[in-house]
Amino acid sequence: MTKHNAKTQPTPPSREAINIVWLKRDLRLQDHEPFLRAEQSSIDYLPIYIFEPSALRHPDSALRHQQFVYHSIGAMNAQLTPYHRNVEVFYAEAVEVFSYLCDAFHINEVFSYQESGIRATWERDKAVLQLLNQYSATWHEFQNNGVIRGISDRKLWDAKWYGYAGSKAIENAYTTSNRKPNAHPFPLPETLQTRLENYPSTFQKAGEKFAWKYLESFCSDRGKNYSRHISKPLESRTSCARISPYLAWGNLSIRQAVALVKLHPNYENHKRSFNGMLTRLKWHCHFIQKFEMECDYETRCVNRGYESMPYTNDDHLIEAWKSGTTGFPMVDACMRCLNHTGWVNFRMRAMLVSVFCHHFDCDWKLGTYHLAQLFLDYEPGIHYTQFQMQAGTTGVNTIRMYNPVKQSKDHDPEGVFIKQWVEELREFPTQFIHEPWAVSTLEKQLYGIETTYLDPVINLEECGKNARSKIWGYRKHASVKQESVRIVMKHTRNKASRNSLK
Repeated sequence: MTKHNAKTQPTPPSREAINIVWLKRDLRLQDHEPFLRAEQSSIDYLPIYIFEPSALRHPDSALRHQQFVYHSIGAMNAQLTPYHRNVEVFYAEAVEVFSYLCDAFHINEVFSYQESGIRATWERDKAVLQLLNQYSATWHEFQNNGVIRGISDRKLWDAKWYGYAGSKAIENAYTTSNRKPNAHPFPLPETLQTRLENYPSTFQKAGEKFAWKYLESFCSDRGKNYSRHISKPLESRTSCARISPYLAWGNLSIRQAVALVKLHPNYENHKRSFNGMLTRLKWHCHFIQKFEMECDYETRCVNRGYESMPYTNDDHLIEAWKSGTTGFPMVDACMRCLNHTGWVNFRMRAMLVSVFCHHFDCDWKLGTYHLAQLFLDYEPGIHYTQFQMQAGTTGVNTIRMYNPVKQSKDHDPEGVFIKQWVEELREFPTQFIHEPWAVSTLEKQLYGIETTYLDPVINLEECGKNARSKIWGYRKHASVKQESVRIVMKHTRNKASRNSLK
């Protein structure tokens, strides 16, 4: 926990003394340390969430994220109503909100989780801290999901994370508030509120209740095929846990998920699948820890040596990739599916990035925000580090280039997923679905094939060959090698401490 102390001053008689619970990516009521500490205080508290205009305008933000947050808060408020409590929503910059609150009340303490967000959130927090210090308010920031602030390397990180993951979740209990509601000058604009309320049914429903439903159904039945179907774009939609949005926005904590999976009666029956899922929960925190230590990964290469690597950056290819009109069925199906539902599995995400950066020869920085906006489970700490792993700009990870035709044949052999999302190919013969451009004129006549689907925007084989030569050749640059040493020293975990959740 980080505690920002302030000199205590007597409470002016004209201002009510309260504490604040500042919610960010922790939208739940259980296993919540800020709520616990607020309840333990002798002073009543106000839970708040701030929709910050600058954050909503940032290129990583999308309406679907804001809708998920809004409906998560609605679910919390439904549970808090019997206690005469409510998460108060503000639409303003955080400094404006806290300035208003500090003038309207005597703020004694602020409780929140640490946020491993982009640099803009870090700068915002520093500005809020400066303001709170001026008003002699103490800010308590708690460690989130085993991610540790302020460390310079990863020695013993694994052991500490396992300690967190295996610890008992907080059982929050709530008391009835005697505070009277106060109107404030920062309500949501009506137009924005209407948009937030109109949450598409194609996205996963928000809130703790649905987080637990997804996790419990995974353990009860869906997870039995997790290991077999994890890479398949269609089957993974059912067999994967699908709790990533709930982890990203904090409807569920990591240790809550670990406990349910490990203690579930089906654990022994499906140990391989369940352990695979548990491993990915640790990966989740591992990548966020990287970002916590170097949040500039949003805008610069993990390995600074790659900053000078040239790209073609063809606008036509970028637009085709974004719109799902590349002429490669699996790429287009995944992009259209993402646009409609906000989720595809890890392998398909890796393939999308690989095609963009390698085959299309585009700088990862020109594609990263687009996928951030599409992912309902957008988590900065995972997104930018994973994007760069697939782009090959870390200098320490194996470079993987995903051939979209091979991925299509391997993981959607009958083209069921493709036909579901690429309307132009729904009547296309299955035997040609993976490479529709290769169908001859005679075959088109023989099978009566008519389609408006476009030909590929590049020559896949030729561009793949060029990409492999480029990325592997650049890895030999002195600046890349030098940076790789620094990265290994800072982010590599001690193998001796890599215990197991199994």
